[in-house]
Formats: sequence, structure tokens, C-alpha cells
Amino acid sequence: MEKRNLGQSSLSASTMGLGGMSLGTNIETAKSIIDEALELGINYLDTADLYDYGQNEEIIGKAIKGKRDQVILATKAGNRFTPGKEGWEWDPSKAHIKNAVKNSLSRLSIDYIDLYQLHGGTIDDPIDETISAFEELKREGYIREYGLSSIRPNVIKEYAERSGIVSIMMQYSILDRRPEELFPYLEEKQISVVTRGSLAKGILTNRALHQVKAAKDGYLSYSSKELAQLRDILQQNYGHTNSLNGLAYHYCLSHSPVASVVAGASSIEQIRQNVKAITDESLAEKELENIARITKNDVYEQHRM
Repeated sequence: MEKRNLGQSSLSASTMGLGGMSLGTNIETAKSIIDEALELGINYLDTADLYDYGQNEEIIGKAIKGKRDQVILATKAGNRFTPGKEGWEWDPSKAHIKNAVKNSLSRLSIDYIDLYQLHGGTIDDPIDETISAFEELKREGYIREYGLSSIRPNVIKEYAERSGIVSIMMQYSILDRRPEELFPYLEEKQISVVTRGSLAKGILTNRALHQVKAAKDGYLSYSSKELAQLRDILQQNYGHTNSLNGLAYHYCLSHSPVASVVAGASSIEQIRQNVKAITDESLAEKELENIARITKNDVYEQHRM
């Protein structure tokens, strides 16, 4: 599988990443999925300390034991929680982040994290303090690089201008093209994008649309009727060479500075389908232009730069 560097770093991530949130809590199932992902060429694993209140990190740590050198491991921090207690609160302070990384390392049973990401952020945060925490962790060897998981243009700009982030995780798909307005700026800054939600909650798959819960009341600015019409057009024009999954992934990866699309999987069959989709034919320039023409080029209305 193709690999792309995250920003100017030496982290070389597979163009498809495996999201940990869908792995579940059965260690044997999770291990079998991760083993298959590695076998198929995926090296980028994404988790967060918040997923299952830390249990997801524990499971991934057990699953990659003895295979650490095969993995680019990304996790996230910024949401403070107490194990066994429901709920969490936002805490981007240096004290919390420097404590959270040690907890994540312990749960993952590893010595360092490849990519440590701030799991959110607001313009009112103590951003300099947060950046200082990540920079110190990098100097101390607890992390190799750091990034941001956010869709807020004003927050993204602050970190792009003031920090050494190498990547930003953003929701991005054919149905959510809002990040595209930021791409020229991020490319100039040499900051990579890692996408989530590229299948738009299952709408951009070959499943019958009536079976996709997220499509029943529309998706973002699309009505349910518009979704049905658009899917028909995409399948009629590209269904002979690409699955909808493949179309969705390739559309994202065709845009600089996207380095990797992160997709979840709850079974071996699902990870195989994801990898098969990403090996579909790439899209020609005219095809990309046509998809852009028939879809909405919305922009973020809040948290402006």
C-alpha cells in the first residue's frame, strides 16, 4: 500500500489507516482485525484515550505486542475523564496533557507515541501552554510528532501559525467538502490532513440507502432526496470501475495535502473490503472535476478564521 509522509516529518503513513473506535472490546477480535490490517499493508493505527475510557488503547497495546516496529501509532488527549465515571471535561492544560501521555503509554504498553494529537480545541484555550506541553513531550522522547484533531478553521490557523504540528485530522468526504477551503493554506504550511468520516456514516457505500440510518433525515446540507439522487449519479457514472467506498476514498486522497483516510472496521471482512476499495482505480482529473461540479462546496459557517 502507498505511504505518505505526515507533514515534513519522517512518519510515513499508509494511505488507509485503521480507526480504533470500531474495534470493540473483545481482544481476540481486535487482534485478528489488526493482524489482517498489517498483513494488507496498513501501518497507521488511530485511537484516543477517550475511546471506551482508555480500554481501546489497552486493547490496541495488547494487539500490537511484538509488532511495534510495524505500526505508526496515533492517539489523542485533551478530554479529562475518570475511569468508571461517566462523562468527561475538556482540559488542554499542560499539566493534564503531560499526565495523560503517561497514562496512554501505560495502557498501550509502549515507550513512545508516534503521533500525539490534541483531541479538539477552542480559540479560547491557553494555546501557548498547550503547544508548550507537546513540544516538551517531543523533546523528552515521549512522542515523535504531534498534531491536531479539529474542524474549526480559527483553531487550525492558530496551531498552524504557532506550533510544530505535522497533521490535522478532519472530517472530510464527497458530502462534506468544507475542509477544501483550508487545503491551499495547509499545503503552503506543509501540514498534512488525515481524514475521518470519508464514507459519510455509510452513505457513500454500496449498502442500500434505506438501510443507512444517517441518510434518513439527510446529511449536513443534503436532504434525503438529494442524497438518493447523488448516489444514483455516482453509481451510474463510476460504478463500473469503482465501488462507492473506493470512489469516496480516492476522492479524498486525490486532494493535497491529504495523507491518509482513517476507516473503522469491526470484522476481518470489513477491513478487507476497505483495502479492496482503496485499490480500486484512481480517479482521472476530469472525473474529479465532475464530482466537484455535482456536489456542494459548502464552507464552515462558524469558528471562522
